[in-house]
Amino acid sequence: MPRIYNFNAGPAILPAPVLAHAQEELRDYRGTGMSMMEMSHRSPEYEAINNEAEQRIRHLLKLEAGYRVLFLQGGASGQFAMLPMNFLPAAASADYIVTGTWGEKAVEEARKLGNVHVAADTQAGGYRRVPAPREIRLGTAPAYVHITSNETIQGVQWPELPSFGDLPVAADMSSDMLSRPFDATRFALIYAGAQKNLGPAGVTVVIIRESWLAQASQQVSAILSYATHAKHSSLYNTPPVFPIYMLNLVLAWIEGQGGLAGMARRNEAKARVLYDTIDASAGFYTGHAETASRSRMNVTFRLPSEQLEAVFVAEAKAQGMVGLAGHRSVGGIRASIYNAMEQDGCEALAAFMRAFAASKG
Repeated sequence: MPRIYNFNAGPAILPAPVLAHAQEELRDYRGTGMSMMEMSHRSPEYEAINNEAEQRIRHLLKLEAGYRVLFLQGGASGQFAMLPMNFLPAAASADYIVTGTWGEKAVEEARKLGNVHVAADTQAGGYRRVPAPREIRLGTAPAYVHITSNETIQGVQWPELPSFGDLPVAADMSSDMLSRPFDATRFALIYAGAQKNLGPAGVTVVIIRESWLAQASQQVSAILSYATHAKHSSLYNTPPVFPIYMLNLVLAWIEGQGGLAGMARRNEAKARVLYDTIDASAGFYTGHAETASRSRMNVTFRLPSEQLEAVFVAEAKAQGMVGLAGHRSVGGIRASIYNAMEQDGCEALAAFMRAFAASKG
């Protein structure tokens, strides 16, 4: 059957050329007689992939010396705990800026391990925006400041990533990593589950400043220590070799699309098609996020009733568009349009939205 338009929030769409490349090498990786899924992580073939993926991330983010790129497991949820385990001393407090559900979960985990100060929280407005600078009240000498760059459930994204001077800043970028240019050197630590913009589920990318890494706790179990994984170049234990192989292919694809500047142009154009359709619908569609905080990755909106939303999802699926139901915690509609979604997918959805509003409005 033909490929459908996949608007799932994660695991999400992968670039078609990447899938075709992986299919060609699936049973025999470059004449080894083995699949990459069968290969030892100590083999020279796999170590070359591991190193190449790290160098591609460095190139895309313009990272020179002073940072380590790690490939870990456990997703962003694992990082919610691993970050404070390593960097939240008992006598200190960490500042969290909460702009949606994933920020809430990060706070919940950190509070199990140490003191947390919520420096800003937009829950009162239903998580429709990021806070203005004047609303952010940092604590005294926080161990670090944590943000979520894009909230997939509410469809809220920082239009410009905030800066907090010399304070260490950690960011969950799981849902917009490598979707636009940004200055990675402003962050002490960045983490991102791969299953939205970078590859399949199973690998988590962590970028960590070496000078901050040197300050990490020495009392953490080896498997949960960033220092352990940095020392062993992400090979301390058996890594998820196939997801990292796929990650490397996706990174090569991003380079071929013009790097992060090319991704930003693609993503802005795709999002504009959908938001213009929402705004032109005379209220039939209502966007969740305020205009200035609209996500270029997850377009969230409501229809006049939940019944109509259910019909919308069903009819869209019948026309080859899947994954449009909003998260179970909030309902509504969510179109996830990550890097690999092509412009024609958004054009098809926009056309369906206009036809649906004309027939049901």
